[in-house]
Amino acid sequence: MRKLADVVARLLSINFERSWRLGEISQDWRKGNVTPIFEKGKKVMEQLILETISRRMEDKEVIRSSQHGFTKGRSCLTNLITFHVEMNGLVDEGSAVDIVYLAFRKAFDTVSKDPYRQAVEVWAG
Repeated sequence: MRKLADVVARLLSINFERSWRLGEISQDWRKGNVTPIFEKGKKVMEQLILETISRRMEDKEVIRSSQHGFTKGRSCLTNLITFHVEMNGLVDEGSAVDIVYLAFRKAFDTVSKDPYRQAVEVWAG
């Protein structure tokens, strides 16, 4: 199986990309008995999809350098540290600093998902 890993990964990637693009799952996959395969604590297909999407987003420069959440090597903590450093720098320069905090509780639970899905479909092209 290890010798065929690259071939199998490529074939699975093609099938998943097709499903993603068309927004449907093939009949064979619906009938099949699919069992998640764990490798180092993660599902193989989940990792393949994540890597493909991440690579595509990096190539298209979709994610800004200021993005911290859901970004490899960055977190809420790195966001807070960056914010703190930048604000302290402005204060040290004598600049006026206004900070506004907004809490959008469950904002995405009430937002229609269709525009986001359409945007992803256009982007995935």
